[in-house]
Amino acid sequence: MNNNLTPLGPKADKATVRRHNLSLVLRAVHDAGEATRAGIATRVGLTRAAVSSLVEQLLEYGFVTEWGKTSSGQVGRPGTVLKVARTGPAGLGAEINVDYIAVCVVDLAGTDRVRLVEHVDNRVVQPSEVLARAAQLAARALGSAAEQGLVPAGAHVAVPGLVTGGTVRQAPNLGWTRVAIEGLFAQALLALRPAHRALPVSSDNEANVAALAELWYGAGTEGVRSFLYLTGEIGIGGALVLGGELLRGAHGFAGEIGHMVVDPDGVLCRCGARGCLEQYAGQAALLKAAGIGTDAGLLGVAELRRRARQADPAVLSAIERAGRQLGVVVSGAVNLFDPDAVMLGGVYRELMEWLAPAVEAELARRVVSGLWSQDRGRLRAASPLGDAARGAAGVIVREVLADPAAYAERDDD
Repeated sequence: MNNNLTPLGPKADKATVRRHNLSLVLRAVHDAGEATRAGIATRVGLTRAAVSSLVEQLLEYGFVTEWGKTSSGQVGRPGTVLKVARTGPAGLGAEINVDYIAVCVVDLAGTDRVRLVEHVDNRVVQPSEVLARAAQLAARALGSAAEQGLVPAGAHVAVPGLVTGGTVRQAPNLGWTRVAIEGLFAQALLALRPAHRALPVSSDNEANVAALAELWYGAGTEGVRSFLYLTGEIGIGGALVLGGELLRGAHGFAGEIGHMVVDPDGVLCRCGARGCLEQYAGQAALLKAAGIGTDAGLLGVAELRRRARQADPAVLSAIERAGRQLGVVVSGAVNLFDPDAVMLGGVYRELMEWLAPAVEAELARRVVSGLWSQDRGRLRAASPLGDAARGAAGVIVREVLADPAAYAERDDD
């Protein structure tokens, strides 16, 4: 007798099965954009009667709406078109980065409905003050969302650092250590909206949710289910999506490509190590090498682009050196994980025209399979929509889609 079998859970009861099927039908409508009851039944493998019952429940909850009739070209009455509702549950995403705070509200269809950005240096402010500022921006966004009939199902906060259990363990470029981000943000937001119910708050690394935004909403990843995502900001964030799933690692910290070492005896990094990639190819390193102030932020990036267009030798040399270092590290990741594509976001997207040749050259030289030089177009610019704030909001939307009954029950309390 095999005593090593995994214990099985209890048998699913009718309520549990219906809960699962409710999600199945809602996700079918969401993924298709629009669908009929008959079309859903065919897609999910349920009877038309079962699908009709589930649709009625989703209509009652306000998750889907009816949009007139459509003909399938077959004998019988035309079907009623169903779409995900543009009002009701929505996701709130907040991104806290070194030199800006961004907030986004996304509806169930994945459409950006509100987006606010505040450019501010967050390195010189206490974490509690930064989170209070983020909550103020979020409260404004929620006010605009409410005017459009949207109700937040939760908030997801993204930070450029190691995040676990609701706490930022370390965010070197922000100077944060062991910051209870979820609790502080939730308290600050509730204080600004005392008449409203406290929102559930979750958190993650900003590169992770930016990669998810690219997976769910980005045009550049259409048909691509495995890719390496890199974002160049003050530091360098990275995330790996394999088979449509984010690779988190044993402790949730996978993807810290910015702290891969390119020179063991090199420049001291904020993380405490020497020679990290971000010290050679991060935004601050690029600006410094080009002779532009490292504190210039987005204005500095715009100046970098302007001078690159003018073929400024110092700027082109700085970008080319950064591209080589980036290509060396990315080649190692490609050899290890064999993704379909490498997506470049943040400042890298802005500098793609000048950065890509150096990165491509290293990839062609170092990827052992030789496929990189054969399959052109694997290095891609990330979608401008594929940012962390939108991805964070999308996390909440996906939670609602995965269990609409749970949201409806909570809303009835």
